[in-house]
Amino acid sequence: MTVETSPRRSDATRAAILEAARRRFAEDGYRKATIRAIAADAGIDPSMVMRYYGNKDGLFDAALDVDLELPDLGAAEPDSLGALIAGRFVELWEQPPTSEILLTLMRSALSDEMVVERTQRIFAQQLMPAVLRFGDPSDAPHRAGLIATQILGLALCRYVLRLPPVVALTHEQIVADIGPTIQRYLTLGAE
Repeated sequence: MTVETSPRRSDATRAAILEAARRRFAEDGYRKATIRAIAADAGIDPSMVMRYYGNKDGLFDAALDVDLELPDLGAAEPDSLGALIAGRFVELWEQPPTSEILLTLMRSALSDEMVVERTQRIFAQQLMPAVLRFGDPSDAPHRAGLIATQILGLALCRYVLRLPPVVALTHEQIVADIGPTIQRYLTLGAE
């Protein structure tokens, strides 16, 4: 019986740590967040955080691990690609826990080079394969970068700066307004 409860308790402890870490990193940023504060938020001893995640960097990586789960663009109608990507990113930014993770990455990247590198990896590993399916592969980094400017610019204005006209946009309006621009970047130079 102890064998069954131990993994469950371990899973619950890990989940509590990750939830507390996401909140703390979102509120305080990477530099100001401490293992002690995260442990206190999770209601555990700081040594447990270290046991499961090794150090603050390991915890940050685990707490901010995000799978963008981009749609399969190869199976989509060619004219709907930009709308699919725009819609998916709005969903990600508005559904916990990815909303907290992305917000934390956005805020922290503004002041921490390690977070900048993590954000770059996410886009390189998850957005680039989708972009490589279209147009000239040698131009894919350029096109992926342009798509990222739209997605991150929207996110900054809507979720960080909370500009009223951008916050007031519905999901459908964002897809209708941003989708065509993403579509153009995605297929730029494709014949």
